[in-house]
Amino acid sequence: MSDIIEKVKCLIIGSGPAGYTAAIYAARANMSPVLYQGTQPGGQLTTTNEVENFPGYPNGVTGPEMMIELQKQAERFDTDIRNGWITKVDFSEDIHKVWVNDEKEIHADTIIISTGASAKYLGLESEQKYLKLGGGVSACAVCDGFFYRNQEVVIVGAGDSACEEAHYLSKLCTKVTMLVRRDEFRASKIMAKRVVNTENIDILFNTETEEVLGDGQVVTGVRVFNNNTNEKQDIPITGFFTAIGHKPNTDVFKDYLDLDETGYIINVPGTSKTNVDGVFVSGDAADHVYRQAVTAAGTGCMAALDAERYLAAKEG
Repeated sequence: MSDIIEKVKCLIIGSGPAGYTAAIYAARANMSPVLYQGTQPGGQLTTTNEVENFPGYPNGVTGPEMMIELQKQAERFDTDIRNGWITKVDFSEDIHKVWVNDEKEIHADTIIISTGASAKYLGLESEQKYLKLGGGVSACAVCDGFFYRNQEVVIVGAGDSACEEAHYLSKLCTKVTMLVRRDEFRASKIMAKRVVNTENIDILFNTETEEVLGDGQVVTGVRVFNNNTNEKQDIPITGFFTAIGHKPNTDVFKDYLDLDETGYIINVPGTSKTNVDGVFVSGDAADHVYRQAVTAAGTGCMAALDAERYLAAKEG
């Protein structure tokens, strides 16, 4: 461990729309923010090929391009953007302590958490291949469904989110096939009823994915099997969606911050405040409902404003 302790006014943990927006606002308020990008600089959007629903981009933009532009904007106002991730924290005192890569110790007057959440995937080699290629695998129907208008898609999942996303896709696609691993939904009855009553949603119970099929560039189908009979079938599709949940990247904070049962940070309603004074949260680390780039950016702004007011009250 380093013997030199760095002291900062505002530390932002994590990048992406929430972290970079918080940095822009904090920097313009003369808070001299230091931002650590984390294990995935730019967040989930760096795995998104096309972003067409973020205001200000009439022709769309790729996720990586958008993150580069946000980073440049934050740097323009002198945000100190660094590589590395936070491996340990201590929020037991007024000065918030964090450790970077198990080595560097930083003491921060305020902290903005923008660590996001990671979508869960099945983990199949073929699934990951087409996810990385941007050729037809997605974990966000609201983000990517538009690209599959008048096409046939598959969605994996059995909970409320899966039913909601299947219903959303049914308005865009000619056919949506739901793969449900068990013989019933986990979703609430009202959500399950909605998809059952939707004409172009086909539900396959006791069905799992064996392989995502493609031509080496884009998805062309999926091979599934019935886990009761082992019977296999190939379904021709152009889009493969997973809706099996997200895992918020919040484990490092669990000893000090209030989390819900899934691990999302609980904020004071209408604010970015956590249960620890001077620690604020933005983006998908606290949002399990919307999970959009534009809402993440909005809460990044809120967190910076809340942090600024906290410091002003303390100094005043």
